[in-house]
Amino acid sequence: MKKILLLLLPFLLSLTGCLNYIQDTQLYADGSGSMRIIFWTKLPDVESAKVLDKIGIFNPDSIRSEFSSQYTTIKNISVYTDTTDSTTHAVINLTFTHIDSLNKTSAFSASNFSLKDGAEGQKIFSQFIPPIVTGFGINGNAYHVTYKYTFGGDIITDNSTSKDGRTLIWDYSLAQIGSGKTISVTFRPFKLKETPPWIYALSGLVLLIVIIFLLRKKKD
Repeated sequence: MKKILLLLLPFLLSLTGCLNYIQDTQLYADGSGSMRIIFWTKLPDVESAKVLDKIGIFNPDSIRSEFSSQYTTIKNISVYTDTTDSTTHAVINLTFTHIDSLNKTSAFSASNFSLKDGAEGQKIFSQFIPPIVTGFGINGNAYHVTYKYTFGGDIITDNSTSKDGRTLIWDYSLAQIGSGKTISVTFRPFKLKETPPWIYALSGLVLLIVIIFLLRKKKD
């Protein structure tokens, strides 16, 4: 679907004047995670709505096809119109077995998701935002994309435009994307399963009691 949006962007902007895309991702230490995608546009008249309906950008079946693969699970797809401002919205919730597997979907075929080992105990994540060429005298500030990533680990370096704790945010207009942008983050993942210190203390105490019991029994 993202690829479809990019291909039809000039046409959509000529109809609506603006287009917005938000990708909100939770990335866990093992590379799996969840993603919520929202895109919306304003439809000034009934005819514009009919055109978009024919294209299928806001069609649940078309959306499911674009984001489906054997590595993703579509949790929910919602398409609705907000009558207060004449905007049409699509919301997709999905989970993935590994962030790299999203490259297998049609929607993200040009995104080049990558999660690889860095320095000891570190991971390097990246995603490419492809360039969007429109021409037609379209105002590049009318199109906005926002990427939010929450990482299961401590952030070491990143190129985000803003951040909120472990949530990093990249926000761009069409003009700012230019020839393409790359999201890049180095982080130290939290340990998947870390044994609490009290377990070791308890085990040591039990072992000490057993040793004392055996020594006393031997004396008897």
